[in-house]
Amino acid sequence: MNVQRHRPTATTSPDIRLIVTDMDGTLLDGEGNIPDSLWPLLTELGDRGVAFCPASGRQYATLAAQFDAVDDGGMVYVAENGAYVVRGGAEVSSDLLEPAVVEWIVKSMRELVHAGGVDAGVVVCGKRSAYVERSDEAFMAQVRRYYAAHEIVDDATAVEDEFVKVALFDFGGAQDTTAPLLAPLADTHQVVVSSHHWIDVMNPAANKGAAVRGLQDALGITPAQTMVFGDYRNDLEMLDTADWSYAMANAHPDVLARARLCAPANTENGVVRTVRDVLGLSVRA
Repeated sequence: MNVQRHRPTATTSPDIRLIVTDMDGTLLDGEGNIPDSLWPLLTELGDRGVAFCPASGRQYATLAAQFDAVDDGGMVYVAENGAYVVRGGAEVSSDLLEPAVVEWIVKSMRELVHAGGVDAGVVVCGKRSAYVERSDEAFMAQVRRYYAAHEIVDDATAVEDEFVKVALFDFGGAQDTTAPLLAPLADTHQVVVSSHHWIDVMNPAANKGAAVRGLQDALGITPAQTMVFGDYRNDLEMLDTADWSYAMANAHPDVLARARLCAPANTENGVVRTVRDVLGLSVRA
């Protein structure tokens, strides 16, 4: 394994211009909250001209709401696992799914659930909103957590929007029960298990890594000037975009193997502590 604990240089700090972090299991604590110490850290980063970018499977509206208090209009959000990127409220890039693919997934899941084969729900992720047909509280509690803008509809295939992703929440285990349903799409689309319960379907070129590379090009920032943090398999491509790539100590084994470095666990405020130590900032974490 090529992972090691971060060891900041005592005399100099690297010329980091961009910090990108996953949210769940990475930046967020064990209760799913943003650590209070992030806010003063962002102030110090802003004073140094360092761009900070959340990168998540969450929708843009959710991420924007979480950072609304500190976003002066210039923050960049990599949403929907890289399929939708927004900077300063304006779209930077998007990778749209064909409506026929969305329709096939929705109808296939309807049939599987009706047959009693799986306890799961579908979230059709558009630019404007997320759309769901299932409305029970157990499912909606999961939807609200990641999709601040959402609508319950009779037919998710009849919605007028541009779609960037289809997400499926499986109350069992997504890898074992829902993923096999999506096997016909494996050769043509990204089918990513983003957590134990969630699985995402996107276009083949859509991932956090592609989004970060596009952002680096737009900002004129190199991998040597980039620091990224991740914990799960939907972060793998993103880790390849930065010389300073960190797996959280409690990350998926594939992530630990892919990253160059290791940060303390998200339950130990690993992102804030690592950024502070490597860049020599004064914030208390």
